[in-house]
Amino acid sequence: MKNNIYRSKYEAYPFLSDKSDDLRCDFEIFTDEIASTVGLLRSKIEDESLQDELLRICELVYHINPSLRTFVSVTEDELLWLENCTNRLFEDVKGRCQKFVLNQGCEGAGIAHILRTKFKALVRMLYRYNYSGNEVPNILFDFANLLSGYFFNLALKLNQINDIDEVEFISRNYK
Repeated sequence: MKNNIYRSKYEAYPFLSDKSDDLRCDFEIFTDEIASTVGLLRSKIEDESLQDELLRICELVYHINPSLRTFVSVTEDELLWLENCTNRLFEDVKGRCQKFVLNQGCEGAGIAHILRTKFKALVRMLYRYNYSGNEVPNILFDFANLLSGYFFNLALKLNQINDIDEVEFISRNYK
């Protein structure tokens, strides 16, 4: 096994050479990617209140970013705020879909669906980190799961705003 790992003087992030079984750097890179995607989605939305909401979510994702390496700085009040936003969106789009929908529609809805799946992958990463013997505060699981639901409802809302119908997905595997 090679012990002498090369460290570039141009290294983009100081933890990139962490051992492969240490998921903290992967978590930080992934949350950075997610925050960047939230920013991209925000640029595609005209509704100022949704823009403000997405900017706050972007900030929360960056607060979550160092949580595995340092400490959790997101709060229960922020989680409650996010839950209220998610519930508001759910009520706004109630009845638009009863089952699975295909990930289609306007560009913003497509990006929101991508974010929904990224947050599910983030939850999976948190479980892998936890299964490796590391402590993961419950609030991180709650935020990541809730954000997945938020972006699902936002995708439906953005299609609704753009007068695009949802297309139901009918599975051949699950009836």
